Amino acid sequence: MRKLDQEFYNHDTLTLAKLLLGCELVHETAAGITSGIIVETEAYLIDDPACHAYRKQTPRNAVMFGPAGNLYVYQIYNHYNCINVVSGKEGVGEAVLIRALAPKEHIELMTTRRNEAFKTGFARFRNNVIGSNTANGLQNLTNGPAKLTTAMGITKANHNGASLINSAIFIRKSRLKNFEIITTTRIGLTKGVDLPYRFYIKGNEFVSRK
Repeated sequence: MRKLDQEFYNHDTLTLAKLLLGCELVHETAAGITSGIIVETEAYLIDDPACHAYRKQTPRNAVMFGPAGNLYVYQIYNHYNCINVVSGKEGVGEAVLIRALAPKEHIELMTTRRNEAFKTGFARFRNNVIGSNTANGLQNLTNGPAKLTTAMGITKANHNGASLINSAIFIRKSRLKNFEIITTTRIGLTKGVDLPYRFYIKGNEFVSRK
């Protein structure tokens, strides 16, 4: 399937957050190619108090002010990585968080990465050791932003600022058709909690929270 080009990422942030649903995130590594269908996203706009770029540009959020289609990867709890697609006009500071995937390619490798994370003491995954041969394990593999980056081998150190157009991480056009999009509020925030900026595929088992 065709890799998405610059024109796709030039949509406004809210539109892009919805267009990404059903598309396939792919990461090519020496260990193998992993991929998953994007089933849940959250938009972060410059006038949104929950947006990392809300106040001003800083060394941490500088990537958000770059070209649309770059990756903004940040850490939560000083360890877990979250992946965002930079959006909007260059110099503005907006992005779309990829919140959940339906795993597709090389599920065994994704499972190994998640379980290795557990072995090295990632406390937040303590109850999430998984086996790809079980329905519950597969559903739990990439149904959250930190889970999916671990499974896909994506880190801030290696991928913050990478281009989705010309790097080993990219997004293919939609593999899912004729689905309904649910629009609702975002998760785990203390600011901008009432903004309807979260989007997910209705009925999909891999959405982090219905």
